[in-house]
Amino acid sequence: MPKLEVLNVSGQKVTEIELNESIFGIEPNVPVMHEVVKNYLANQRQGTQSAKTRAEVRGGGRKPFRQKGTGNARQGTIRAPHFVGGGVVFAPKPRSYRYTLPKKMKRLALKSALSAKVRENEMIILDELTMAAPKTKDMLNILNNIKVNGKKVLFVTGDVEQNVVKAASNITGVSTTFVGQINVYEILNHDYCVVTKNAIEKFEEVYA
Repeated sequence: MPKLEVLNVSGQKVTEIELNESIFGIEPNVPVMHEVVKNYLANQRQGTQSAKTRAEVRGGGRKPFRQKGTGNARQGTIRAPHFVGGGVVFAPKPRSYRYTLPKKMKRLALKSALSAKVRENEMIILDELTMAAPKTKDMLNILNNIKVNGKKVLFVTGDVEQNVVKAASNITGVSTTFVGQINVYEILNHDYCVVTKNAIEKFEEVYA
């Protein structure tokens, strides 16, 4: 079983914790993680892009010149795609890019991402992360204490901690989430995952 140190917000070691092998110690499945990240990004697309076809652009109702005798190639309208101001060939129209993946695939990808962070020593576990007030200065102190200031950091809590969310919102590269909302893209897109002990317990409760 993987074993990691548990730190407090001052950066001091409090204890050690043994992580569940089936969640934090598996061989990362890169192709599955790739598919899940691709799915996440596709589902974020608004799909509102739009252009007009030759049937929709304004003008071009009459034939620009006679069929024969001019020496030019025959033309039926000045709104054909090869004319300036003409329509777009296969013009994109608003559509949804959303698609779904099997639940087992998404669970495997999440376990793979968490295991990859543990394997690369990019996961830090805190005994707790609560703040009396949403102060950016306090969050910067925590980042300095655990030696990840200046890095892209994802804080993962067991439940929503509003003060933590607000304190981190003004710091570039620092994001927050909780166990019920975490996704593979966020984990892989950050240099470090700072996870609370409570969040670890919830991961093991849900995914073990």
